Amino acid sequence: MKVMIRRTDAGLSAYVPKKDLEEPIIRHENEDLWGGTVTLRNGWRFILPDLPRDTRLPITVEARKIADED
Repeated sequence: MKVMIRRTDAGLSAYVPKKDLEEPIIRHENEDLWGGTVTLRNGWRFILPDLPRDTRLPITVEARKIADED
């Protein structure tokens, strides 16, 4: 799923164009963001691709959504 990651005044946020949804990133597994999971405020979790630490934002990446644990 395509996800745009950008930096805002409040921190990092993710925009999912397919769902017209923008949510703040409230947790990320890796300090440098890339190659791990991120959690959005609405509870959605994505696995981000492994990119260099100095990757500039905003950027659109192909992320994999992790199924809800309901």
